[in-house]
Amino acid sequence: MRRGPVLGLDIGGSSSRARLSEGGRVIAEADGPGANVAELGARLVERRLTSLLQAMGPIQPVACCAGSAGAEVPAGHARLGRLLQKALPGCLVTVVHDTRLVLAAAGLDAGIALIAGTGSVAYGRDASGAEARVGGWGWLLGDDGSGVWVTREAVREVLRRLDSGEAPGAMGEAVLAATGARRSGELTGRMHQLREPGEWAALAGLVFDVADEDEGAAHIVEGAAAELCRLVEMVRARLDVTDPVVLAGGLLLNQPRLEAALRGRLGSVTRLTLPPVAGAVRLAEASLEG
Repeated sequence: MRRGPVLGLDIGGSSSRARLSEGGRVIAEADGPGANVAELGARLVERRLTSLLQAMGPIQPVACCAGSAGAEVPAGHARLGRLLQKALPGCLVTVVHDTRLVLAAAGLDAGIALIAGTGSVAYGRDASGAEARVGGWGWLLGDDGSGVWVTREAVREVLRRLDSGEAPGAMGEAVLAATGARRSGELTGRMHQLREPGEWAALAGLVFDVADEDEGAAHIVEGAAAELCRLVEMVRARLDVTDPVVLAGGLLLNQPRLEAALRGRLGSVTRLTLPPVAGAVRLAEASLEG
């Protein structure tokens, strides 16, 4: 087995993180913006990842595992692999979807990972090694229950209220203030100007902030929990695994109301305590053993 430092990359929709490790000791780390290989242009992805790697200083890892949002798309998977091979000559590069990192970071070989951040997806692996991935279609097609979904549902409800002549309510006032809009046409235009999913997801917190005083906001939170629960149940239907369910992603881990609603539906769940990039490091180390 080759010896030397290994590099883990967690490339998400809103942010990315790199960690260089050797013998269990973290040597260097760096953070940067998201670089979804299926949703962003090739040049932008390359520019962001190049900057992320350069922020770590001179590195020569013997193995690298990159868990990336969008890596389930064959063209994006191949493009990311080529980019990393070019940036890390002589390195053993493995590219996986970022859901793979969650179970690895939790130290599990079997279980279900449920991620809700900018996007949403569930991934399961059973004791036999069989895998299933549900959701994660991207913000234009799905990502139900995600930060983007919450924002989209909120804006749709606010637009409905404005079009029907109703008061915008606490959620409407919050959305209008955050976007600088005063009426429905302006709000529509402002939202269409947001071209990256992370920009949409950044507004999701407004919905949770007013959920106690706005019935529509509370309904959206419950709807998000129901959609995320559906992803888990679909994985369970395909694999011989029911638990543990590991929760990950910025929305799930930072919005207690959503987590509580999900626990009420799924029962016992576990929060991911280590960052997903730790799972990327673990998978990079495992690649050297294979």
